[in-house]
Amino acid sequence: MARPTLRDDTGTVRTVTATAAAVTTTLIGAGVAAVAAGRYAADAALRPRPGTPLPGGARLSVHSAGDGRIALTRSLASLRPGTYGLVAPGVHAVVGPVLPDADHGPDTVVRRLLSVTHGRLDPGTRVTLTAQVHLGNPRTALGLDHADVDVPGELGALPAWFVPAARDTWVITVHGLGTSREHPMVVMPFLHRHRLPVLDLGYRGDLGAPEPLDGLGHLGESEWRDLDAAIRYALRYGARRVILHGWSTGATMALHAVERSALADRIAGLVLDSPVLDWHTTLRALAAARGTPAPVLPLAVRAAEGRAGLRADRLPPGADPGALRVPVLIFHGPDDALAPWEPSRRLAAARPDLITLHTVRGAGHGAMWNADPAGYEEALRRFLTPLM
Repeated sequence: MARPTLRDDTGTVRTVTATAAAVTTTLIGAGVAAVAAGRYAADAALRPRPGTPLPGGARLSVHSAGDGRIALTRSLASLRPGTYGLVAPGVHAVVGPVLPDADHGPDTVVRRLLSVTHGRLDPGTRVTLTAQVHLGNPRTALGLDHADVDVPGELGALPAWFVPAARDTWVITVHGLGTSREHPMVVMPFLHRHRLPVLDLGYRGDLGAPEPLDGLGHLGESEWRDLDAAIRYALRYGARRVILHGWSTGATMALHAVERSALADRIAGLVLDSPVLDWHTTLRALAAARGTPAPVLPLAVRAAEGRAGLRADRLPPGADPGALRVPVLIFHGPDDALAPWEPSRRLAAARPDLITLHTVRGAGHGAMWNADPAGYEEALRRFLTPLM
């Protein structure tokens, strides 16, 4: 059978087969480009940048600051209740609640200005609201004596702060996405008042800690082994039992530890703040927030899941509520745009005998303490008292 032909403007006869081949090559090229873009976006979602605000956070302008008050651009972020850090290059400050009796303009929100740690809050300064309130270390930020210690991990020494206290139950704190081990300092004064020693862990990818072998974060899938190393360290140096208090992916690490660690019987309880229980949604949100075009997002998420070892046949943490054997306190709320709280609700509903869900409204990811410090600490007190 003769092949169909096409005649171009020069009279040259070309076969349809050649034309189809050219089209196929173009499509393959586009597919390769899309896969490459997806891989690039996946890397962007998984690159750990501790101490840097999460992407997509609202940028606010300072309108005025002084006399214990600061006026910021009016937005959902600047209207959030509670206490937060304000960061910009060379600038760090701490702001308290919105002042209801202040003269708020139509475009501004006036909050309590608690301190300016670094830099100046000049009008026009662009700042980001962050859950990480404190800078420095427990001594410089909070006046708490501490020791700088190295926890032996599988990739090398892991930096940690140890704040001593009288009890033999230790709390191991683990930060999450977009923060550093400075973030857990928000609960250190409370824990110290209750005489609980604190081991605040830095893990792979953190400043001063070993880099991940592939340079990527794995949403707790590999990082939990650093937490396991911290448990071993605590037991070696005087802890009888440990309580794991994690934020975001740190909470995920805590769940992995109680499910997988050979020392799980020495874990007395878990405190999970904004746990990442649905990695697909979190990866999609991270990739989107870092500017990934919508058509490439599905490829980016699949690439990220593959690179992080989050295979479809691997159950996410907490997928088997029946495996839990210790009391759990979850802080989470419906305004978390990075780690949806519905999985936390389902987990708590499946094990009401062990799990308490403390719902916090109006709080962003990892900012449950920030939105309501007093309520957070009271829920924490009730949970920890029988475990001390």
